[in-house]
Amino acid sequence: MPKPLRFAILALLAAAVVYVIYSSMHTAQFRVEVCLTYQGESACRTAEGRTRDEALRAAHDNACAQVTSGVTGTLGCQNTPATRVTWR
Repeated sequence: MPKPLRFAILALLAAAVVYVIYSSMHTAQFRVEVCLTYQGESACRTAEGRTRDEALRAAHDNACAQVTSGVTGTLGCQNTPATRVTWR
């Protein structure tokens, strides 16, 4: 393999590694804990996101995953308002 081609491949790999590290360290600007009750079951989960909506949706979905099973339960839970939302 020619030396310039090796250098180009290494430079691209290094750039990709730097991008992955940089993007993973600068993603979460918002952190929220969401608590909810669905069909008598309660759960609280914390999530982070780049936007408030992204963090809120992730925490709500994670809490729903703890108290439901199946598509019907998940859809019903996702439409249930949170009992407590705490921004951190």
